[in-house]
Amino acid sequence: MKVSSMITSILICLLVSGSLMAQEGKAQAYLIHEDQVKPAMFEEYEKASKELVDACKNNNVQGIQWAVASMDDGTYLAITPIENLAQIQEMNFEDLREKVGDEKFTRMFENFNKCYDKHGDYVSMLVPALSYMPDGLSTNTPGKEYRVWHRMDVSAGNTQKLEAKLKSLKELFASKNSKMHYRIYRSGFGNVGDFYTAVISAKDAADYDNMALENQKLLAEEGKKAFDEVLEYVEAYTVKRGGMRPDLAYQPSNTNIAKD
Repeated sequence: MKVSSMITSILICLLVSGSLMAQEGKAQAYLIHEDQVKPAMFEEYEKASKELVDACKNNNVQGIQWAVASMDDGTYLAITPIENLAQIQEMNFEDLREKVGDEKFTRMFENFNKCYDKHGDYVSMLVPALSYMPDGLSTNTPGKEYRVWHRMDVSAGNTQKLEAKLKSLKELFASKNSKMHYRIYRSGFGNVGDFYTAVISAKDAADYDNMALENQKLLAEEGKKAFDEVLEYVEAYTVKRGGMRPDLAYQPSNTNIAKD
Protein backbone atom coordinates (compact mmCIF):
# COMPACT_ATOMS: atom_id res chain seq x y z
CA MET A 1 0.00 0.00 0.00
CA LYS A 2 1.20 3.50 -0.74
CA VAL A 3 -0.15 7.02 -1.06
CA SER A 4 1.15 8.56 -4.27
CA SER A 5 2.19 12.18 -4.66
CA MET A 6 -0.38 14.13 -6.65
CA ILE A 7 0.57 16.49 -9.47
CA THR A 8 -0.85 19.96 -9.96
CA SER A 9 -3.61 18.78 -12.30
CA ILE A 10 -5.09 16.68 -9.50
CA LEU A 11 -5.25 19.70 -7.23
CA ILE A 12 -7.01 21.73 -9.89
CA CYS A 13 -9.52 18.95 -10.50
CA LEU A 14 -10.24 18.61 -6.79
CA LEU A 15 -10.64 22.36 -6.44
CA VAL A 16 -13.28 22.38 -9.16
CA SER A 17 -15.06 19.35 -7.68
CA GLY A 18 -14.99 20.85 -4.21
CA SER A 19 -16.47 24.13 -5.41
CA LEU A 20 -19.35 22.34 -7.12
CA MET A 21 -20.03 20.11 -4.13
CA ALA A 22 -20.05 23.00 -1.69
CA GLN A 23 -23.22 24.24 -3.37
CA GLU A 24 -25.03 21.12 -2.12
CA GLY A 25 -23.98 21.40 1.54
CA LYS A 26 -21.04 20.15 3.53
CA ALA A 27 -19.06 18.01 1.13
CA GLN A 28 -16.21 15.63 1.88
CA ALA A 29 -13.56 14.42 -0.53
CA TYR A 30 -11.76 11.15 0.13
CA LEU A 31 -8.45 9.98 -1.22
CA ILE A 32 -8.71 6.23 -1.69
CA HIS A 33 -5.93 3.73 -2.27
CA GLU A 34 -7.30 0.47 -3.69
CA ASP A 35 -5.44 -2.83 -3.54
CA GLN A 36 -6.84 -5.77 -5.53
CA VAL A 37 -5.33 -8.60 -3.51
CA LYS A 38 -4.76 -12.06 -4.97
CA PRO A 39 -6.97 -14.73 -3.35
CA ALA A 40 -3.98 -16.75 -2.21
CA MET A 41 -2.40 -13.69 -0.58
CA PHE A 42 -5.20 -12.45 1.71
CA GLU A 43 -3.45 -13.67 4.84
CA GLU A 44 -0.06 -12.26 3.82
CA TYR A 45 -1.62 -8.92 2.89
CA GLU A 46 -3.33 -8.53 6.24
CA LYS A 47 -0.13 -9.55 8.00
CA ALA A 48 1.74 -6.79 6.12
CA SER A 49 -1.04 -4.31 6.89
CA LYS A 50 -0.93 -5.03 10.61
CA GLU A 51 2.85 -4.73 10.63
CA LEU A 52 2.55 -1.30 9.02
CA VAL A 53 -0.11 -0.21 11.50
CA ASP A 54 1.98 -1.42 14.46
CA ALA A 55 5.03 0.44 13.16
CA CYS A 56 3.03 3.63 12.80
CA LYS A 57 1.48 3.29 16.26
CA ASN A 58 4.75 2.44 17.99
CA ASN A 59 6.38 5.50 16.43
CA ASN A 60 3.32 7.79 16.59
CA VAL A 61 3.80 8.59 12.90
CA GLN A 62 2.38 11.96 11.86
CA GLY A 63 1.10 13.30 8.57
CA ILE A 64 -0.84 10.20 7.50
CA GLN A 65 -4.01 8.41 8.55
CA TRP A 66 -6.43 5.95 7.00
CA ALA A 67 -9.49 3.80 7.59
CA VAL A 68 -9.76 0.46 5.79
CA ALA A 69 -12.66 -1.35 4.19
CA SER A 70 -12.33 -4.85 2.79
CA MET A 71 -14.65 -6.41 0.23
CA ASP A 72 -15.43 -10.08 -0.13
CA ASP A 73 -13.69 -10.21 -3.53
CA GLY A 74 -10.32 -9.25 -2.04
CA THR A 75 -10.49 -5.51 -2.69
CA TYR A 76 -9.04 -3.43 0.14
CA LEU A 77 -9.67 0.31 0.36
CA ALA A 78 -7.49 2.64 2.43
CA ILE A 79 -9.65 5.73 2.92
CA THR A 80 -8.39 9.14 3.97
CA PRO A 81 -10.62 12.22 4.28
CA ILE A 82 -9.20 15.33 2.66
CA GLU A 83 -9.97 18.49 4.61
CA ASN A 84 -7.98 20.75 2.31
CA LEU A 85 -6.03 20.39 -0.92
CA ALA A 86 -2.64 20.94 0.71
CA GLN A 87 -3.07 17.68 2.60
CA ILE A 88 -2.63 15.63 -0.56
CA GLN A 89 0.95 16.75 -1.09
CA GLU A 90 1.71 16.40 2.61
CA MET A 91 0.47 12.81 2.90
CA ASN A 92 3.43 10.44 2.86
CA PHE A 93 5.36 7.97 5.01
CA GLU A 94 8.54 10.01 5.38
CA ASP A 95 8.07 10.29 9.14
CA LEU A 96 7.88 6.49 9.36
CA ARG A 97 10.93 6.04 7.13
CA GLU A 98 12.98 8.35 9.32
CA LYS A 99 11.95 6.53 12.49
CA VAL A 100 12.38 2.89 11.35
CA GLY A 101 15.19 3.33 8.82
CA ASP A 102 15.38 2.69 5.08
CA GLU A 103 15.94 -1.05 5.28
CA LYS A 104 12.91 -1.89 7.43
CA PHE A 105 10.76 0.66 5.59
CA THR A 106 11.57 -0.85 2.19
CA ARG A 107 10.93 -4.39 3.43
CA MET A 108 7.50 -3.48 4.81
CA PHE A 109 6.31 -2.15 1.48
CA GLU A 110 7.89 -4.98 -0.50
CA ASN A 111 5.67 -7.30 1.56
CA PHE A 112 2.65 -5.49 0.13
CA ASN A 113 3.85 -5.59 -3.46
CA LYS A 114 3.85 -9.38 -3.68
CA CYS A 115 0.19 -9.53 -2.66
CA TYR A 116 -1.35 -7.87 -5.73
CA ASP A 117 -0.81 -7.05 -9.38
CA LYS A 118 -3.17 -4.06 -9.50
CA HIS A 119 -3.51 -1.09 -7.16
CA GLY A 120 -3.99 2.65 -7.47
CA ASP A 121 -5.25 5.94 -6.07
CA TYR A 122 -8.37 7.96 -6.84
CA VAL A 123 -10.78 10.45 -5.29
CA SER A 124 -14.42 9.94 -4.29
CA MET A 125 -16.81 12.69 -3.27
CA LEU A 126 -19.53 12.23 -0.65
CA VAL A 127 -22.73 13.85 -2.00
CA PRO A 128 -24.91 15.10 0.87
CA ALA A 129 -27.81 16.08 -1.41
CA LEU A 130 -28.22 12.49 -2.57
CA SER A 131 -27.49 10.71 0.72
CA TYR A 132 -30.26 9.60 3.05
CA MET A 133 -29.25 9.72 6.71
CA PRO A 134 -32.06 11.47 8.59
CA ASP A 135 -30.22 11.21 11.92
CA GLY A 136 -27.25 13.14 10.53
CA LEU A 137 -24.83 12.46 7.71
CA SER A 138 -21.86 10.51 9.03
CA THR A 139 -19.58 7.74 7.80
CA ASN A 140 -19.12 6.53 11.37
CA THR A 141 -21.86 4.05 12.25
CA PRO A 142 -21.03 2.51 15.66
CA GLY A 143 -22.05 -1.12 15.95
CA LYS A 144 -22.60 -1.33 12.21
CA GLU A 145 -19.25 -2.15 10.61
CA TYR A 146 -20.75 -4.35 7.88
CA ARG A 147 -20.95 -2.62 4.48
CA VAL A 148 -22.75 -3.13 1.19
CA TRP A 149 -21.69 -1.09 -1.83
CA HIS A 150 -24.16 -0.54 -4.70
CA ARG A 151 -22.27 0.88 -7.68
CA MET A 152 -24.16 2.52 -10.55
CA ASP A 153 -22.15 3.30 -13.68
CA VAL A 154 -23.57 6.07 -15.84
CA SER A 155 -22.64 7.68 -19.15
CA ALA A 156 -21.31 11.24 -18.93
CA GLY A 157 -24.39 12.61 -20.67
CA ASN A 158 -26.78 11.12 -18.13
CA THR A 159 -25.21 12.11 -14.81
CA GLN A 160 -27.62 14.98 -14.16
CA LYS A 161 -30.62 12.85 -15.09
CA LEU A 162 -29.46 10.09 -12.76
CA GLU A 163 -28.91 12.58 -9.93
CA ALA A 164 -32.45 13.87 -10.38
CA LYS A 165 -33.81 10.33 -10.02
CA LEU A 166 -31.60 9.67 -6.99
CA LYS A 167 -32.98 12.83 -5.36
CA SER A 168 -36.51 11.57 -5.98
CA LEU A 169 -35.57 8.22 -4.47
CA LYS A 170 -34.20 9.96 -1.39
CA GLU A 171 -37.46 11.90 -1.03
CA LEU A 172 -39.42 8.65 -1.17
CA PHE A 173 -37.23 7.06 1.52
CA ALA A 174 -37.76 10.14 3.70
CA SER A 175 -41.54 10.24 3.16
CA LYS A 176 -41.79 6.59 4.23
CA ASN A 177 -39.37 7.05 7.14
CA SER A 178 -37.25 4.19 5.81
CA LYS A 179 -34.82 2.59 8.24
CA MET A 180 -32.38 1.84 5.43
CA HIS A 181 -29.96 4.76 5.54
CA TYR A 182 -27.30 5.25 2.90
CA ARG A 183 -24.53 7.52 1.70
CA ILE A 184 -23.96 8.36 -1.96
CA TYR A 185 -20.48 8.90 -3.39
CA ARG A 186 -19.63 10.15 -6.85
CA SER A 187 -16.48 9.15 -8.69
CA GLY A 188 -13.80 11.81 -8.80
CA PHE A 189 -10.33 12.30 -10.22
CA GLY A 190 -8.45 9.12 -11.07
CA ASN A 191 -11.54 7.08 -12.00
CA VAL A 192 -12.28 5.97 -15.56
CA GLY A 193 -15.89 6.81 -16.31
CA ASP A 194 -18.64 8.20 -14.09
CA PHE A 195 -20.35 6.24 -11.35
CA TYR A 196 -22.25 6.68 -8.11
CA THR A 197 -21.99 4.34 -5.15
CA ALA A 198 -24.57 3.89 -2.41
CA VAL A 199 -22.96 2.63 0.81
CA ILE A 200 -25.17 0.99 3.42
CA SER A 201 -24.10 0.09 6.96
CA ALA A 202 -25.46 -2.85 8.95
CA LYS A 203 -24.58 -5.02 11.94
CA ASP A 204 -23.89 -8.04 9.75
CA ALA A 205 -25.10 -9.78 6.58
CA ALA A 206 -28.32 -11.01 8.20
CA ASP A 207 -29.12 -7.54 9.52
CA TYR A 208 -28.63 -6.07 6.04
CA ASP A 209 -30.79 -8.72 4.36
CA ASN A 210 -33.60 -8.20 6.87
CA MET A 211 -33.37 -4.42 6.48
CA ALA A 212 -33.51 -4.72 2.69
CA LEU A 213 -36.56 -6.98 2.87
CA GLU A 214 -38.40 -4.66 5.26
CA ASN A 215 -37.53 -1.67 3.09
CA GLN A 216 -38.88 -3.42 0.01
CA LYS A 217 -42.17 -4.06 1.81
CA LEU A 218 -42.30 -0.49 3.09
CA LEU A 219 -41.73 1.20 -0.27
CA ALA A 220 -43.88 -1.32 -2.17
CA GLU A 221 -44.91 -0.31 -5.71
CA GLU A 222 -43.72 3.26 -5.26
CA GLY A 223 -40.28 1.93 -4.49
CA LYS A 224 -40.22 -0.38 -7.50
CA LYS A 225 -41.21 2.50 -9.76
CA ALA A 226 -38.55 4.80 -8.28
CA PHE A 227 -35.80 2.19 -8.61
CA ASP A 228 -36.84 1.41 -12.19
CA GLU A 229 -36.55 5.11 -13.02
CA VAL A 230 -33.06 5.20 -11.53
CA LEU A 231 -32.00 2.14 -13.53
CA GLU A 232 -33.08 3.77 -16.80
CA TYR A 233 -29.86 5.79 -16.67
CA VAL A 234 -27.56 3.11 -15.24
CA GLU A 235 -25.15 1.44 -17.66
CA ALA A 236 -23.99 -1.21 -15.17
CA TYR A 237 -25.04 -2.11 -11.62
CA THR A 238 -22.79 -4.06 -9.27
CA VAL A 239 -23.09 -4.96 -5.59
CA LYS A 240 -20.22 -5.85 -3.28
CA ARG A 241 -20.23 -6.80 0.38
CA GLY A 242 -17.63 -6.50 3.08
CA GLY A 243 -16.96 -4.30 6.05
CA MET A 244 -14.79 -1.82 7.86
CA ARG A 245 -11.52 -3.10 9.29
CA PRO A 246 -10.51 -1.06 12.32
CA ASP A 247 -7.66 -3.53 12.93
CA LEU A 248 -6.03 -2.37 9.69
CA ALA A 249 -6.65 1.36 10.22
CA TYR A 250 -4.30 3.98 11.60
CA GLN A 251 -4.64 7.44 13.03
CA PRO A 252 -2.11 9.49 14.98
CA SER A 253 -2.85 10.35 18.57
CA ASN A 254 -5.53 13.03 19.05
CA THR A 255 -6.84 12.58 15.50
CA ASN A 256 -10.31 11.55 14.41
CA ILE A 257 -10.74 9.63 11.17
CA ALA A 258 -13.83 9.24 9.03
CA LYS A 259 -14.86 5.86 7.65
CA ASP A 260 -16.39 4.26 4.54
